[in-house]
Amino acid sequence: MKLLRFYFFPALVITLAAVLPACKAKKIPAPAPVAEKFPAPPPSRPAPKPVAANPAPTPQPAPAPAPAPAPPDYNFTNIQFEFNSGILKTESYPIMDKAATEMKKDPSAKFVLNGNSSAEGTPQHNMALSVERANAVKTYLVNSGVSAANLQPVGNGETKPIADNNTEAGRVLNRRVEIKKAN
Repeated sequence: MKLLRFYFFPALVITLAAVLPACKAKKIPAPAPVAEKFPAPPPSRPAPKPVAANPAPTPQPAPAPAPAPAPPDYNFTNIQFEFNSGILKTESYPIMDKAATEMKKDPSAKFVLNGNSSAEGTPQHNMALSVERANAVKTYLVNSGVSAANLQPVGNGETKPIADNNTEAGRVLNRRVEIKKAN
């Protein structure tokens, strides 16, 4: 061990000190500009246009008024979740981003976040799961800049299905949050 410490490490340090400066990029001077063998011909001038005596100005049409901005679209219904979870599916992120953008257009608008679940599990579990999903959407929107005071999460459990709970495709559609403008 002493042999290694006294001979190997100093040799390693000396080798690195010698090799590392050699790895630096060398600067190459820019080549000097090359003189052209044949000079470019002088540019030709176009013939002057004849000037008319006091031409009448052409009237410009009045600009069309700008169209009124479209009212915000607050219909967001395809916010999907993983099975037995309050975790958003990745397909829902663009919808959530669009929802946040639309909600920020009118900072005074209030929204209800209706959380839903499929009919798998007990009604109490599904109610808690739907509230968790509504709160997950609220958290996402607040992190995107929407005021938390404008968002009211509501859990519906399995009471408001939009598809048949007897098929897997229907249950997937029922695991959702719908955003509605509060009246």
